Amino acid sequence: RVTGQHQEINNLMQRKNAVEEENACLKNEFSTLNQKFKDKSQELKDTEECAQKKEEQNRLVIKNLEEENKGLNTYCADLLSDLEKLRKQEAQWKMEKSGSDAIIKNLKTDLAEAREQIKELRSICGNLSSQVTVKQEELFQKDCDVIKAK
Repeated sequence: RVTGQHQEINNLMQRKNAVEEENACLKNEFSTLNQKFKDKSQELKDTEECAQKKEEQNRLVIKNLEEENKGLNTYCADLLSDLEKLRKQEAQWKMEKSGSDAIIKNLKTDLAEAREQIKELRSICGNLSSQVTVKQEELFQKDCDVIKAK
């Protein structure tokens, strides 16, 4: 019976050693997993901080872009307003040019008519000059005749 108890004690000691080895392995594994958990937790924390910083940077970029967009919209509105003014001015100038063109056309017509009248008047002048010359000669002849008659 002592041998049986002895055997049982040996078995229990072996089981105890096996359990202690398994326990040590499990503690090792737990320690490793715990370290991995801490590392992953830190990595997650770092990632979240980085994400927050990126988010803040993105907010600032968006805010700046919105401000810039507002400025560009104002600039575009001013340019469109200037363009509209220039188009109105162009239309007014076209109307004025059209009026000026009509006046120039009328003046050209009047000038052509005046030239024609001058031509006619020169012709009349030439005829009258010839007639005056003829009349002067006739008058001179009559003066001579009067002198002779005296």
